[in-house]
Amino acid sequence: MASLSLRGIYKKYPGGVVAVSDVNLEIKDKEFLVLVGPSGCGKTTTLRIIAGFETPDSGEVYFGGAKINDLPPYKRNVNTVFQKYALFPHLNVYENIAFGLRLSGGKLKEEEISRRVKEMLRLVNLSGFERRDVNSLSGGQQQRVAIARALINRPRVLLLDEPLGALDLKLRKDMQNELKNIQMQTGITFIYVTHDQEEALSMS
Repeated sequence: MASLSLRGIYKKYPGGVVAVSDVNLEIKDKEFLVLVGPSGCGKTTTLRIIAGFETPDSGEVYFGGAKINDLPPYKRNVNTVFQKYALFPHLNVYENIAFGLRLSGGKLKEEEISRRVKEMLRLVNLSGFERRDVNSLSGGQQQRVAIARALINRPRVLLLDEPLGALDLKLRKDMQNELKNIQMQTGITFIYVTHDQEEALSMS
């Protein structure tokens, strides 16, 4: 059974630009799906519709069999990693990763938050970096922090919008392997956007 379904998705922006037209996708649990194509072909718009940041003009989005077109982003069990890491510069590595847990209404005790942050740091190979200033990290390390922050709330689906585009070639290759390992370890469905055909074939 498909975990996530897009059916007949159509989205037009002001000015008459059609971003996506008649998009149909069936994405299974634990799948690693890559969307590849040139700039402007609708990859990011498709991700934004899944995340709830955009509403399709027509068509339906289903998650676990339930229609979620009108569900706000914070109520979807989906997180996003962007090319620009969007880390909080005033928070250290630990607090950046813990941020999503603290937003969950203060239900978790500090011991549980600490345990889960350390678990994420191990997953992205950043154990011992808890108190580091995020501005002191390399681009690859910052991206790992962004991935850990997105995964700590245990989403069913992780959306990755050109997450390696700002990295140099060697680091990009290393991070491709890291992402594949993380996806296999967590079993979370990954939907990955890139314009790079080689990267698409390697990742998927």
